[in-house]
Amino acid sequence: MKKILVIPLDERPCNYDFPKLMARDSGYEVILPPRDILGRKKAPGNVDTIWNWFVENVKTCSDAVISIDCLLFSGIVPSRLHNEKVEALIEKLNKLRDIKNENPSLNIYAFNLIMRNPTYSSDDEEPDYYGKWGAEIHRWGYIRHKKEIGIATKDEEKELKDIKKRLPRKYLTDYLDRRAVNIEVNKEFANLVADGVFAFALYPQDDSSPYGLTAKDQQIVREKIKQLDIETKVYMYPEADAAVNTLLIRAINNRENRRPLVFPKYASSMGSMVIPLFEDRIVGETIKYQILAAGGLVATSASEADIVLLINIPSGNMLDRYEVYEMKSDLPSLEYDANRNLIELIEYAAYVIETLGKSVVFADIAYCNGGDPLLLRLLRQKGLLFKLAGYAGWNTSSNSLGTCIPMGMLYNITGETNAHKDFLALRYVEDIGYDSGVRHEVSENVLHQYELDYTELDGQHGRIAGVIREKLQDFADEYLSSDKGHVVVKDCYMPWNRMFEVGLDVEYKSL
Repeated sequence: MKKILVIPLDERPCNYDFPKLMARDSGYEVILPPRDILGRKKAPGNVDTIWNWFVENVKTCSDAVISIDCLLFSGIVPSRLHNEKVEALIEKLNKLRDIKNENPSLNIYAFNLIMRNPTYSSDDEEPDYYGKWGAEIHRWGYIRHKKEIGIATKDEEKELKDIKKRLPRKYLTDYLDRRAVNIEVNKEFANLVADGVFAFALYPQDDSSPYGLTAKDQQIVREKIKQLDIETKVYMYPEADAAVNTLLIRAINNRENRRPLVFPKYASSMGSMVIPLFEDRIVGETIKYQILAAGGLVATSASEADIVLLINIPSGNMLDRYEVYEMKSDLPSLEYDANRNLIELIEYAAYVIETLGKSVVFADIAYCNGGDPLLLRLLRQKGLLFKLAGYAGWNTSSNSLGTCIPMGMLYNITGETNAHKDFLALRYVEDIGYDSGVRHEVSENVLHQYELDYTELDGQHGRIAGVIREKLQDFADEYLSSDKGHVVVKDCYMPWNRMFEVGLDVEYKSL
């Protein structure tokens, strides 16, 4: 069995567990570092220990999928909080040259995030001062960028002057200095791409927008890519927590000499033009990159495709699941009702599977931060729940795409396996059951009973985790069970002791 070494972005299930769960019955063994050396949230792991593990274990692997942010900082959050010097980071990064030289047959697939700049004030994953001044720091960068290119309004220029008066200079300086360090790492990463250290590479854009500090950093990196003449060797598009899945399936496709053709079809005729929340471009262009990065090509029809990618998306103005909660119901809207035809998408899915005999993947990106309960009901009505080659509807649009597309490509290699059904069941339970239901229900109705709040629970395996497991099992019994099989939620834990993400062990049991 071939071994693929993975250095994940961090220790959360989406980064650490997903690649291993997806590839379980693929004929490829995914090797991961011990979880406890990666740190936890703001507490960094031991970078030297991670490197030592990497150097020792990569010797027996045919491929490696690596997060540069983990190798340099031990994870995504520490990459936003560090006080490292540029010279030390670049020296460490260049150790990858030695690893490639010592293992010449090793294919290394690497990704290096472009640092995000959240629009809101929260220090949950950012420096402490971001809890009070985060929104101002974002607006400072956003308006300043627009002013530089001559499109800032008079009101925005007035707002910028006001922010400059109020925003403590020491906080802005600290934030900008760290970004400057990280962008130097991004540029050196491009040099390694140009020198052939990597078989392929990605610059995932973590929570991006058309203007602001992250957009300006992207411009710097794009210019570096152009200078080095490496546009086909490293891609840049919105993603973060799913990049490891994308590169993992690219490595497997390469080993299997496959170039799957993927035909995308949208629930709305205007769907490809939607700019998803937390992203900087229309989704139609991102989907092209997602397919290419995973090792595939975009097909022009279902007849020529290996995989049909069905995209559940509104015609515009994407909602966050949190906004739906505040509405108290799924209120009708042009974007989600009149200008979206989800029924046709479901009927087409049945036709492709049952008549054409081809694989169908659902990208459930109608909402941000949760799947669409209506889609689940329709899939159940048509008996398609466990006939899909892939499904995802969690977090951002690109994280969902970067999960379901690799699922579908792997399915086309392995066919139906126990691992596939388990992971498909996990996606339904987590993306729709938890993200679009239980998370809000527990946050609103249960936490206060234990004097807890959204960002501070009672431990990874506390009472809240137990309550959530029970509610998710109820969800699975009601929506995912049939006379052919049922879903068991075997375990539940809260990785970062908050409500935002959940860790689950889910199994599909055939009857």
